[in-house]
Amino acid sequence: MYDIEAIRKDFPILSRTVYDRPLVYLDNAATTQKPREVVEAIVNEYYSVNANVHRGVHFLSQQATELHEQARERVARFVGARSSREIVFTRGTTESLNLVASSFGEGCMKAGDEVILSTMEHHSNIVPWQMLRDRKGIVIKVIPINEAGELDLEAFERLFSPRTRMVAVTHVSNVLGTVNPVKELTSIAHAHEVPILVDGAQSVPHFPVDVSDIGCDFLTFSGHKVYGPTGIGVLYGREDWLDRMPPYQGGGEMISHVTFAQTTYEQLPYKFEAGTPDYVGSNALAVALDYVSRLGMEHIAAHERELTAYAMERLGAIPGLHIYGQAREKDAVVAFNIEGIHHLDMGTLLDRLGIAVRTGHHCAQPLMERYGVEGMVRASFGLYNTCQEIDTLAEGIERVRKMF
Repeated sequence: MYDIEAIRKDFPILSRTVYDRPLVYLDNAATTQKPREVVEAIVNEYYSVNANVHRGVHFLSQQATELHEQARERVARFVGARSSREIVFTRGTTESLNLVASSFGEGCMKAGDEVILSTMEHHSNIVPWQMLRDRKGIVIKVIPINEAGELDLEAFERLFSPRTRMVAVTHVSNVLGTVNPVKELTSIAHAHEVPILVDGAQSVPHFPVDVSDIGCDFLTFSGHKVYGPTGIGVLYGREDWLDRMPPYQGGGEMISHVTFAQTTYEQLPYKFEAGTPDYVGSNALAVALDYVSRLGMEHIAAHERELTAYAMERLGAIPGLHIYGQAREKDAVVAFNIEGIHHLDMGTLLDRLGIAVRTGHHCAQPLMERYGVEGMVRASFGLYNTCQEIDTLAEGIERVRKMF
């Protein structure tokens, strides 16, 4: 049984008020709230285990190292990786994407080589490839989408050429909620002998994601979007690809031996983890993954599908409201505008009613251009949201609409 009231009690912030109104938090695509046990894990480690990992022979360092490496094992199991050697800790999805664009681009691409992205990508999966283009002269190709917000798979097939070296696509759009068929995209890419990177920032928190089942070569996600702490993220990479790629940054931890003449690099995954890692964050991330695993990712997915369907119906009935993204496979996000009301005005006035939504271009300006708007209002759902909160949102929108 999915006990929503018991779950909400695990998140103290949900009981607070904003402007003397109960908080309705619908900005989960930006970041999720944290269960008590995640915050306690952070406090407990700093108070009882804190010491730099890997380098020390003393007790605290050994204990902290054990927690950090156990966290890596738990992450590997959570996403279905074959080995913890395929799990690289980063600061978040953005750094993970930059790592692949920089390292894969440096080691496996040259001028004229091509990467395929999609129209619905977050800026963090566009800008690093543009920076590589400016450095090395690679070519960026873009998969178009239809009006419903679904990828054009026939156009995707036509984008491949003998110079295609990488496909990098989001699993779930942070604006449209479209769930892309990444297993099919992977099959197509591999048929052309091209690796594929999946941005899992908006999928890993919401439903089961298994890299072995998808078959993808890389997957990225952020801790703070899956009820863990900020400043910690994950890059999954197939071991054969990570072995071929040069280090992303240099410094401590990623070396085997250094002289002024030459440096040899550490084995995976440490080759990509220069400097002191966020060993407290890695353990807290593992605690967060344990938390959602206890609830059951399938149960979370079912709950959020119900919320999404209810929101589409409830908000869709409001006069003058246009929802962007009507994909057949859609999850946990509803983005909209109201005729005659600027998205920033709508978000600001909803805030005064205690309703937290996101406004603006959502770090997806090419997608805004595709739909011919400057920005949208976005309500995004998490495992603790309720249909009653969606009712409050709808009532708030109606109240604002009558003011204009």
